[in-house]
Amino acid sequence: MPSVTFSSLGLTETILRALRAKGYAAPTPIQQHAIPRLLAGEDLLGIAQTGTGKTAAFALPVLQSLAAARERAKPHAPRALVLAPTRELAVQIHDDFRDYGAGLRLRQTVILGGVAQGPQVAALAKRIDIVVATPGRLLDLFEQGHVRLDHISFFVLDEADRMLDMGFIHDVKRIIRELPRRRRSLLFSATMPPEVASLAQEILHRPKRVEVTPAATTVDTVQQLVYFVKAADKPKLLRELLRDTTLSRVLVFARTKHRANRVADHVSKLGVATDAIHGNKSQSARQRALERFRAGRSRVLVATDIAARGLDVDGISHVINFELPHEPESYVHRIGRTARAGASGSALSFCDPSETSQLRGIERLTGIALQVVQGQPFHAAAAVDEPPGRRPHGRSTKPAGIDRSGGRVRSGVPHRRRRRVRRGAPALQEG
Repeated sequence: MPSVTFSSLGLTETILRALRAKGYAAPTPIQQHAIPRLLAGEDLLGIAQTGTGKTAAFALPVLQSLAAARERAKPHAPRALVLAPTRELAVQIHDDFRDYGAGLRLRQTVILGGVAQGPQVAALAKRIDIVVATPGRLLDLFEQGHVRLDHISFFVLDEADRMLDMGFIHDVKRIIRELPRRRRSLLFSATMPPEVASLAQEILHRPKRVEVTPAATTVDTVQQLVYFVKAADKPKLLRELLRDTTLSRVLVFARTKHRANRVADHVSKLGVATDAIHGNKSQSARQRALERFRAGRSRVLVATDIAARGLDVDGISHVINFELPHEPESYVHRIGRTARAGASGSALSFCDPSETSQLRGIERLTGIALQVVQGQPFHAAAAVDEPPGRRPHGRSTKPAGIDRSGGRVRSGVPHRRRRRVRRGAPALQEG
């Protein structure tokens, strides 16, 4: 069977040149099945985990269709709108549109909060074709009369489940009410809770459904490990792990802004170049922190879940869950920051007795039992769900991370020996 290429998907030579310039060799599954359908004029519901190439799956056909229409945008009235839940993701999508459309005479801009609105207002007045935006700032500019939404021919809602999690769903519905009825609509999501499924029915017209992986699965090349450690001992464990230079580019997740700052301060005092990003940081400060991390000038980036999606940094060797997230789905998006584009990576999770239920939820959702590196499951906290006498997850009570002779694994980081875990083969479902 002949291999699928970008050329075989029906993309123009101008876009193919842009893809070659970025080093793209072959389309990913979501791109293979989404691009032809979008070029054929259909609405689309795309379900794929983070890091699978969703942005190109919708950006390439949108760019090609807008260029082929040979229409000129009107001032303050863009022709395409992409909504993203976070500033970081919006910036990443905007940059991708710019790169993919380098040879096309299309203008794009990004609209987001945390920065002065003046430059964004000025950009909208210059006949912008494509707007990538976060919902809050877009609504602000709409209500001030700086942007019209009645000329939108392409509407893309990216990371719809995250929009729901972050409380943006009412803003999204408000924006949708201002869009023209005759338009092309695309909705992408990593998971499909009932609220997102209902929203898809509202905004999509007889959509094709493309699903390239079961909802809430994790990337196969991520080694997933857990350390059972009390909360008070987590800073010490993090310090010990960072002594290992194989942890070369590390993304650490905390649940709150305050905790992220404290962890970043703790790591910085060790002489490790560290930055923090969260909602209290200005957009310019967040972008500087990301650029330092991307360029290798900082080794550790501490973040809240605001960065779990949209943080596009190559070569993240390790994701460390300093605190487990309350929602199991957030774990999937966190660890999706490593092992991108076919690379391998490690996800290390610190589990305090109070977080046992979160760990259970993660393992139930993903169908994968995390490999124990240090300590034992906290039986008192785990006894609620486990029958008497049964060891949680069938693991040995001997602490992992200690070899048969009683010596600890060197540097506290396990050898990259993979354990066979239960996982289903990626499925492709189309409607």
